[in-house]
Amino acid sequence: MEILFNSMVLPIVFPLAAGLLCLLLPGAFDRVRPALAASAAAVTFLMVCALLLVWKRMPGVSPMILDVARGSLRLDHLNSFVLLLITVFGFLTALYSMKYMAGKERRREYYTYLLWTIGVSCGAVLADNLIMLLVFWGILGFTLYAMIGIAGSPAADAARKSLIIVGGTDCLLMLGAAMVWTFSGSLAISGIGLELAGWPRVVAFLCIAAAALAKAGVMPFHSWVPDAGEKGPASVAAFLPASLDKLIGIYFLVRLTTDLFVMTPAMRALLMIIGAGTIICAVMMALVQHDLKRLLSYHAVSQAGYMVLGIGTGTALGIAAGLFHMLNHVIYKSALFFCAGSVEKEAGTTDLDRLGGLARAMPLTFVSFLVAALAISGIPPLNGFYSKWMIYQALVDSGRNGNGLWVFLMAAAMFGSALTLASFVKILHAVFLCKPSAELRHRHIREAGFSMWLPGVALAFVCVLFGVFAYQLPLSGMIFPAVGGPVRLTGDWQAGLAAALLLSACILGLIVYLLAAVRKARPCDTYIGGEIMEEAVRHRRGGKAESVEVTGVDFYKTIEDMIPLRGIYEAARRNLFDIYEAGGKFVFYFMGILRSAHSGLLPMYLTWVLAGLLFLLWILFFGFRGIT
Repeated sequence: MEILFNSMVLPIVFPLAAGLLCLLLPGAFDRVRPALAASAAAVTFLMVCALLLVWKRMPGVSPMILDVARGSLRLDHLNSFVLLLITVFGFLTALYSMKYMAGKERRREYYTYLLWTIGVSCGAVLADNLIMLLVFWGILGFTLYAMIGIAGSPAADAARKSLIIVGGTDCLLMLGAAMVWTFSGSLAISGIGLELAGWPRVVAFLCIAAAALAKAGVMPFHSWVPDAGEKGPASVAAFLPASLDKLIGIYFLVRLTTDLFVMTPAMRALLMIIGAGTIICAVMMALVQHDLKRLLSYHAVSQAGYMVLGIGTGTALGIAAGLFHMLNHVIYKSALFFCAGSVEKEAGTTDLDRLGGLARAMPLTFVSFLVAALAISGIPPLNGFYSKWMIYQALVDSGRNGNGLWVFLMAAAMFGSALTLASFVKILHAVFLCKPSAELRHRHIREAGFSMWLPGVALAFVCVLFGVFAYQLPLSGMIFPAVGGPVRLTGDWQAGLAAALLLSACILGLIVYLLAAVRKARPCDTYIGGEIMEEAVRHRRGGKAESVEVTGVDFYKTIEDMIPLRGIYEAARRNLFDIYEAGGKFVFYFMGILRSAHSGLLPMYLTWVLAGLLFLLWILFFGFRGIT
């Protein structure tokens, strides 16, 4: 028992100590530092494996709790698989970074922050005390800021935005935790079960939910994700916005809705509306992006909407679907960012208009990207299809239980999946399949190094494995035990049969194509993303329609001109939906009012102090009356 308890602390302490060692090693050990970080991440992963093996062999496999300085660490079915995933993706990122970060500046800080992030994240998911969670949560905000800022001055604004949005919601988390303690007299996360009766408890729930949603990159707290993904290193994008922040944010949202509070239909509906809105709005923004990493970042936001939508149903099936989609998302999204980093490393850019033709030069990267793209688009029999299919089932079940919105929510989820596929058609054409840009034609491009393509290939393989054997592997082994209750799949899905049918269809299509190819070519209009090429595009590209080579940036341009989408896109370009920009304008507006009140006269200041004291007294004596 003592060994197990110590093992609960080791995944937190060991990477922190290894990160400190990376920081203190002199410059003469720069070549050793990446290998040291990867080894430390691998050892942390093995520590977690050993911890889980010992724990699952114990009779009853009940949650284990370790008191640490009046706080507590708790290991149960829900956080055990999240803990495992944190260390897996920590190791893959460290391995990928050995080549990706080679030759870049500030590698000492980079590997230090990477290991510290792994350790602190382990602490955040093991914490069963709100104060302890606040400490780990706050440190994660700092490491997020520091890792994005590693890219230097171009990423400074993105790092600052991430810190302000995530840090601002950390303050809301602190306020919500204080209110929970006021209502329950306890700081424990598990087993409180507060009824959402009365507005003070609703406010407490919304404050804590805002922190979880901001960490996961859900609208309206999402705007830091595209900026961080575009400006930060690809390895950081794969590790934080794509995987770690999704794991921690969605994990905490499940804790919030199952342990801390007892959800009401109104709050469940609110979560589902937020999830559906995030799916549609983010994928619509993804369609019109021209930078590979920024486009992928908007998809990271959109996919978080599916998770919130599933969790919002409040059923065991919906929560299982949300957790399964979280697991699938970190797999395929990390693979996509790893591939994007390989493209950036070899081509020197992520601008879609300056890429092309990389399928032949980087075949392993292309295949990995293709599999991950199909998975995120919900194409069977890959893992992304299975979790989305479970979410659809949960929505249908919620409709049977009185959720009148389920048809609209289902339509939003399915439409979002179709738009996701459309945007990945654009990426695949622009990056891999169209002719190389003039810039790349004279550049010798080859497959990225072993440490860079291996994580992408491995994750693409897992996309297939977790799709075909979804029930046998991830659902039975990790997801269903984490939910805690019986999960009943209402639909029927045979992944093996579906895979065989799809493969047969592909072979049949190839045969038809080969037979048709021997016939005389038929002249037709030039199409871009399913639309006939416009005259303006033809002139911009400088050639006749039949000889113009279009890149992905020309896809779906007509969407921006549709009414009322034109006005919405224009508002997005003016940052009207960016809470960071809107909040900044709000703050500067009140700063202007306060500045005008800053007269320099002592009587005026005394008046303000007196008014403030009277307001605080009113809050103390009357404001909390009736709050229980």
